[in-house]
Amino acid sequence: MKKIFLSGLTVALFLSVTAQNFVKDNYTKIDTTITMRDGIKLYTVIYIPKDETQRYPFLMERTPYSAGPYGRDNYPRSLGPNGDLMKEKYIFVYQDVRGRYMSEGTNLEVTPYIANKKTTKDVDESSDTYDTVDWLIKNIKNNNGRVGLAGISYPGFYATASLPGAHPAIKAVSPQAPVTDEFIGDDANHNGAFFLLDNFSFMNFFDMERNGPVKDYAKPVFNAGSRDAYQFYLKMATIKNTNGAKYYNNKSVIWNEYLQHDTYDAYWKARNIRTHLKNITIPVLVVGGWFDAEDLFGALHTYEAIEKQSPDNKNHLVMGPWTHGAWASGEWTKFATHEFGSNTSKFFQDSLETTFFNFYLKDKGSFTAAEATVFETGSNQWKSYTTWPPKNAASVNYYFNDANKLSLQKANTKNSFDEYVSDPSKPVPYTNGTFGRRNNEYMAEDQRFAALRPDVVVFETDELTQDITLSGRINADLFVSITGTDADFIVKLIDVLPDTASTPRNSPRGFSMSGFQRLVRAEVMRGKFRNSYEKPEAFVPNKISEVKFALNDVAHTFMKGHKIMVQVQSSWFPLVDRNPQQFMRIPEAEEKDFQKATIRIYHDADHASKIVLPVLQ
Repeated sequence: MKKIFLSGLTVALFLSVTAQNFVKDNYTKIDTTITMRDGIKLYTVIYIPKDETQRYPFLMERTPYSAGPYGRDNYPRSLGPNGDLMKEKYIFVYQDVRGRYMSEGTNLEVTPYIANKKTTKDVDESSDTYDTVDWLIKNIKNNNGRVGLAGISYPGFYATASLPGAHPAIKAVSPQAPVTDEFIGDDANHNGAFFLLDNFSFMNFFDMERNGPVKDYAKPVFNAGSRDAYQFYLKMATIKNTNGAKYYNNKSVIWNEYLQHDTYDAYWKARNIRTHLKNITIPVLVVGGWFDAEDLFGALHTYEAIEKQSPDNKNHLVMGPWTHGAWASGEWTKFATHEFGSNTSKFFQDSLETTFFNFYLKDKGSFTAAEATVFETGSNQWKSYTTWPPKNAASVNYYFNDANKLSLQKANTKNSFDEYVSDPSKPVPYTNGTFGRRNNEYMAEDQRFAALRPDVVVFETDELTQDITLSGRINADLFVSITGTDADFIVKLIDVLPDTASTPRNSPRGFSMSGFQRLVRAEVMRGKFRNSYEKPEAFVPNKISEVKFALNDVAHTFMKGHKIMVQVQSSWFPLVDRNPQQFMRIPEAEEKDFQKATIRIYHDADHASKIVLPVLQ
């Protein structure tokens, strides 16, 4: 075994060195700074093909995560979004955004776009991109006058931000898992519910102190970690305690902004880039993953915003069976208990990403991709559509009924409901197991652990007599009452496998896929935002209220013999912070403010709770 390991390590090192040598042998590296219109200098690293027999387009990534390696003689192992584009040869550009790593200035959280710039002091990511592109076109020899941008996650936001007020040389942009609207659905909050687990750890390393340009940040804001995140955050008790002496202690500007702005106020609205994606004519390739725990919302809603506000667009959507950024990996054939039957990342890189940039930046080949190219889980097929969602997807109501039934028929009973007690001291965990960090497989996890809890209600269909394919957005419509004045509502759509489901050979002893409750999609709504994100409203105790909200899109087939299940609960911890179940500013809540609440989910003729599914006809 040791021999095999060393052999594999030797091969890996050989391939790594070979790739690094390719970059060094074929590209000349320039480290420089580019001055923005307000005088701030942004550190920029440029790789120019040594072959001067042709002119090359630029392919750029603007990043808050370091444009390094820094220094003329330090080369990376690879360039660009994928290996084929590196070998195609572009002028690759990496830039530290304003206020990060080696660039001057102050970094802002998802820098707001300034629509009507009046002076050179009015700067944003669009103007910084514009000034960078203008300098590159004028100062780097042997370019063909065309620029493309790409990036994943935060760099995906910077790619999106290049679109409004774009430099005319920008000819192709690919925002991939882009941060888009951090109060409604990305990273920080979902429907006003704060995503505690991810943000607490991320900001500790992202919002470290910096006094001027640095090649690397010295240390995190604080030193703390745990092997059991559930217990760690439970003992922390409140969001307020995150600013205690052991943790942020008011040292993080962004963390303080998060806690200060707990409604959809001007701070969050200014950071919603979607409203500025108007009259976009630059070809765009938006990319996302169905198992992206961070920015699934961002990909879907960036595409949607361009579609609605830019009638003459060349806008394409790609959604695959990927986690955050997994389409950039060399191989992606499976995830959790899913087996996809093909290398989905390679398909994307070869058939979509490379052809997109080659066509629009080099006039090479053709780009004939459909408006939407999506991978359909369940059936494990790539599908092409002229619109997304598909035109033949119809909204079908699945009603909650007595005896835990999910049915196409509305109940005709009166005063029918399911009831549970939501106890903040014993919140429903988001995953089954002990993890120090987020369990990345929770978006496809078996939900039987939750179904067994008394504070989770379950509704399911009979066994399906035919395949049912969903393509598009899901909507939850709940009629509820609570004994408190606020509560969270988590709705989960689940594919229940039959008792005859086969178990993978490499599964641990005792594991069975028989009756496996595989999560397909889930989302949370902080109840006080049920009518308005800007003006939260308290519930009237014991009064029936309607809570409607959207879950992110799906492309999934429930196979014949399976069942469709819905679970409803009021905590999802510590993925989402605990709701004290009192109407108040949660960042100010004390431990004593957290109270039990009895919650009813109604399903009668007058209060027909349901989930609305986008069923292909």
